[in-house]
Amino acid sequence: MRFSVVLGTRPEIVKMSPIVRELQKRGHEFDLVHTGQHYSFDMDRVFFRDLGLPDPAVNLEVGSGTHGAQTGKMLAGLERFFMDRRPDVVLVQGDTNTVLAGALAAVKLGTLVGHVEAGLRSFDRNMPEEINRIMADHVSDLLFAPTETSAGNLRAEGLPEERIFVTGNTIVDAVHENLEIAEERGDALGALGLRRGGYLLTTLHRQENVDSRERLANVLAGLERAGRETGMEAIWPMHPRARKNLEAFGLRIPDNVRAVPPLGFLEFLQVEGGAALALTDSGGVQEESCILGVPCVTLRDNTERPETVEVGANVVVGTDPERISAGVLDMLERKGGWGCPLGERGAGARIVNICLERTKQG
Repeated sequence: MRFSVVLGTRPEIVKMSPIVRELQKRGHEFDLVHTGQHYSFDMDRVFFRDLGLPDPAVNLEVGSGTHGAQTGKMLAGLERFFMDRRPDVVLVQGDTNTVLAGALAAVKLGTLVGHVEAGLRSFDRNMPEEINRIMADHVSDLLFAPTETSAGNLRAEGLPEERIFVTGNTIVDAVHENLEIAEERGDALGALGLRRGGYLLTTLHRQENVDSRERLANVLAGLERAGRETGMEAIWPMHPRARKNLEAFGLRIPDNVRAVPPLGFLEFLQVEGGAALALTDSGGVQEESCILGVPCVTLRDNTERPETVEVGANVVVGTDPERISAGVLDMLERKGGWGCPLGERGAGARIVNICLERTKQG
């Protein structure tokens, strides 16, 4: 058995790490295949180091670009790699261009494809991520749905039951496995001069927000207002795309928002777990904060993680400054206490077991 694990962004590295560790533990042959979607491998190297993962067998270094150009480069590179290594199973995760290219390249070569985190839907086809999710689900052979809600979305689209498996979300494993390691490695809060429960955490990277001057300006106004009304500073590990567009749009970061360089996953996990509240447009942060008991305000018009909203861990507010501030004040009153709706630990092992069983069946 040979696996190819395809990833290209930091969230994919994090969410695939429990599967990689399971493959290592069982002694299966595998290749990590990095498309280089997140600007440069140097940005991601700290994630591989922190998570104890081997270096990728190949880095396609596609970098940024239009959706078509980026996906096309990935398709060509991944096809060459798969033809050379002949994996039995290709695993992709999430909703990026890397996922779409990996699934398409593998399925056209007749290779078994597993989509980790299948069935998530925002029901907003203006989001490129939604198109990627749908297309990856419809070409993949094994659909690893994290929850019954996501499995229901797949059934509603007519996908056959024998392809659908409710496995739980690998982020549950990733958070629990790495939180203790993170706290042993160092004191990220102390290094940033933060007091547990005394600050807000902000992340922003989605195209719909950072590529729109109006939406980005509204988020900044909302952060300023939320900070003023709570008396708390907002810490913002800033994505390069957001920084570039802030400068291009001539926008100023409010005085009560502190931008810091991107953090490694272990550092980020500590800062996230110590925050009074997270404001984000990231699906991964919505999940992680839910697991950590940190209230979340989602800076989007919809979410493909409705389970976090249903248990009271998250509220979706868009980018209107008044709604952002009101959402922050409302969520600060909740102070955790919800159960985790993302499944039990062990998703990585369940996914590997299903792959092995399916390949035995031919």
